[in-house]
Amino acid sequence: MSLEIWTVSGAPSPWRAALGMAFKGLDYNVHMLSAAQKEHKSDAYRAINPRGTVPTVKDGDATLSQSIAILAWLDREYPDAPLFGDTPQDAALIWQRTMEIFDYLPDATSGVLSPIFFQGADEATDDLKDASKNLQSELAHLTGILFEDPYLSGQRPGAADAVAFPHVRLIQRAMETKPEIMQALGLPDLTSASTEIADWIGRIEAFPNVAATFPPHWAEAA
Repeated sequence: MSLEIWTVSGAPSPWRAALGMAFKGLDYNVHMLSAAQKEHKSDAYRAINPRGTVPTVKDGDATLSQSIAILAWLDREYPDAPLFGDTPQDAALIWQRTMEIFDYLPDATSGVLSPIFFQGADEATDDLKDASKNLQSELAHLTGILFEDPYLSGQRPGAADAVAFPHVRLIQRAMETKPEIMQALGLPDLTSASTEIADWIGRIEAFPNVAATFPPHWAEAA
């Protein structure tokens, strides 16, 4: 097996790349780096990726970073089960949805989850309430797409789903592990927030090999 990925448990960007490989049914080796030990900033890793960021994907002589670029490259190198559709019209729509999600959903998610997970926030402050409204607006945007199509990329999972899923699943994780603060912010559970998104998560998680992309530390904490 020559396809390899360097990742950090729970980091959304490498999770996107792993999902792209899962949607295509590809086998790959995982190199799990410790963020706590700053292994992604080590000299050994910087020899592979001078920026010291994740993900990095290596396939033979090809080495790539940046998750969206990796998804596009996967479609060229492994064209079966395309992540950006079968036609120019499909590609245009999926690219538009992918980049719109990339431009808005990560910041909206971080605005709520970073204070909760990394700063110990446990009260619904005005700033967090504003961030929650922004996040709920982005979830409503996804709901609108999923009201029309089973996946954000259309009739099968693709790049837009790979970009969105890690962030939405992190929101669900917060609902499960920090229920009091999430309820106070109007985000009690995804079924209440959006049946369409909850059903979409179920479809994604039922897809072969997706379970292997989940953060290992989630299982360890269970």
